[in-house]
Amino acid sequence: MRPWTREALLPIRNLRHRLIATSLVVVTLPITLVAVLLLVQERDAILLEKEHKLFALTRILDTQLGPGFEAILAGRTADIRGRDDEIRLLAEHLSPIADRIAAADPGVGVGYYSRRLDAIVTYGPNADYGHTIGRSILPDHPGRRVMETGEARIESGVLVRGSILNAMLPLVRDGRVIGYAWANETTEAIGLQQRVIVLVVVATSLFGMLVAFAVVWSFSRGLSREVDVIVDGLETMQTDLRHRIPPLRDELGEIVLAINGMAKALSDARSLNENILASIADGVVAVDRDGIVTALNPAAEALYGTPAEVAIGRSYRDLFAASMSHSALMETLESGRAAIGVALEFRRDDRLLELDVSSSVLRDGDGKPIGAVVVLKDVSERNRLMNQVMRADRLAGLGELTAGIAHEIRNPLTSIRGFLQYLSECESPEEWRRHGPIILREVDSLNHLVGELLAFGRPRPPQIDRIALDDLIREMAFLARGKSEARIEVRIAPDLPMLEGDRESLKQALLNLVINAIQAIPAAGLVEVSAEVEDDHAVIRVRDDGVGIPPENIRKIFDPFFSTKASGPGLGLAMVHRIVDAHGGA
Repeated sequence: MRPWTREALLPIRNLRHRLIATSLVVVTLPITLVAVLLLVQERDAILLEKEHKLFALTRILDTQLGPGFEAILAGRTADIRGRDDEIRLLAEHLSPIADRIAAADPGVGVGYYSRRLDAIVTYGPNADYGHTIGRSILPDHPGRRVMETGEARIESGVLVRGSILNAMLPLVRDGRVIGYAWANETTEAIGLQQRVIVLVVVATSLFGMLVAFAVVWSFSRGLSREVDVIVDGLETMQTDLRHRIPPLRDELGEIVLAINGMAKALSDARSLNENILASIADGVVAVDRDGIVTALNPAAEALYGTPAEVAIGRSYRDLFAASMSHSALMETLESGRAAIGVALEFRRDDRLLELDVSSSVLRDGDGKPIGAVVVLKDVSERNRLMNQVMRADRLAGLGELTAGIAHEIRNPLTSIRGFLQYLSECESPEEWRRHGPIILREVDSLNHLVGELLAFGRPRPPQIDRIALDDLIREMAFLARGKSEARIEVRIAPDLPMLEGDRESLKQALLNLVINAIQAIPAAGLVEVSAEVEDDHAVIRVRDDGVGIPPENIRKIFDPFFSTKASGPGLGLAMVHRIVDAHGGA
């Protein structure tokens, strides 16, 4: 059995005829599909358009009715002796309205139905349907469901006028349904419009096919010859990128210009890639699917100590893999997984180099793997400098810590030394009793500083428990209110979850924050503590209306011994930071 190929389905060898046949198929198929879709959808589209139009007419009728039927009859009570008189008076008033609306759209019937009178009070055009005035609709008429439910309806079927599409809108006044207005059109008229649309769609489709055939036939001449020129030129370019296709006219001329430009760009890119590989500071090595080296730039030659003419064509594993602790290039070649920023060691003579290695799969234009490439960056010097910088940072931090401790210890020691020197020259016991407590306070100050240093440097093991965060915050606020005249307001969201943590440590952290806030505001200031849940995290905010923190101090506030206050060792916020960090917070 012959396979289903394009040549079997379209056995035309002439380019012009194939273009004509293909174009006709391409043009005819969508035109036919569009025509079929239009014919399938035109009925629904017409019905939808009719529905919108008919409901628009009913809304006009509703507006023209004004306050309602009773308002029309209110001024004519002397002429009313019964139901028939009411219907006659309503018809006299509303028939001109219905006739005007019906005249604006020939073929449409419009009217009003009174629920109280249970009768048609007008049906326009009255010249055609005036005889129906006074009739009651049948018990199963859809108009009764409209008046019962107060909902608009669209119905298609045999009603008072015959086979129609009928739109019915409830008339609501003062919250009551007093009747309904309708607008309808016969299904025969709708069917006629549908048949006209079918004829238009079919005629348009046939005309489009004929025009397409004429256009394709007129422009197909000479096209095959110009295409042959392009094909011959491309065949030559496969072996000689310097060849240029002769210029052609119109769009084919633009194609020729693009092809010639791409050939030149490809030739330039080949030279550029070679220059880039030669100039790049990182080593680049490429291998084929068998691990044979296909490219080696000068930086890689210097790194490996092997010339390119020696390495290219030989196995990468045999040449270089033994010198490295791990071969990212060969692993990528075997597994197909890229490696990014892998740290490797490479032994070169008597030196051990540190390399940053990235490798990826090489693919052809169809996405098929054809080998792998590796980029080798020597980061030995960079790592050495980074280690020096980190060591310098640690020494600087240690220096700041030492200076802070020395500053905090020096002041009490100076006071103690001064008083002891004074007392050593004083023989009065009264002087000893008066200045002795000062010396004890300074010793206590030193002891307190040493205690805080021990607490900061060697914190106690956390006592983990389930904590009601709202109770903890209220307890902290109660303790803080006793330390200042400042107002402390607490706002806690109702959905705070239970937390797991060290209750006393967290309370100490919050208390430190609030005390810092109190110290930054005047006596009548405000400190606000709020707690809520954001993105599945409990968020606690401490705000005050004080002077704020200068921008230059923001980066230092959690450093040990940094303080802008005249007294205090500056360990409070450092302790807060340690406690929050220990609980996995920020």
